[in-house]
Amino acid sequence: MCLSIPSQVTELHPNEDSVTVDTMGVKRKVSTHLIAEPLEIGDYVLLHVGFAMNKIDHKTAIENLALLKQMELANGC
Repeated sequence: MCLSIPSQVTELHPNEDSVTVDTMGVKRKVSTHLIAEPLEIGDYVLLHVGFAMNKIDHKTAIENLALLKQMELANGC
């Protein structure tokens, strides 16, 4: 089973078919080869092994991030 954490697009690299995302404070460049939807700065995506797989709405992303934070606090991390 895989857990995909919502990641926010912070930078676009259209000539490279990639974007930079922020995943809970960690920034990384990921490929957009597998996503058909156009992305903009501020969008949230779900990732799998370095690829943006799909875009999710802002409300869902924020709710999921809040739940992950609660889990993190409950485990003393």
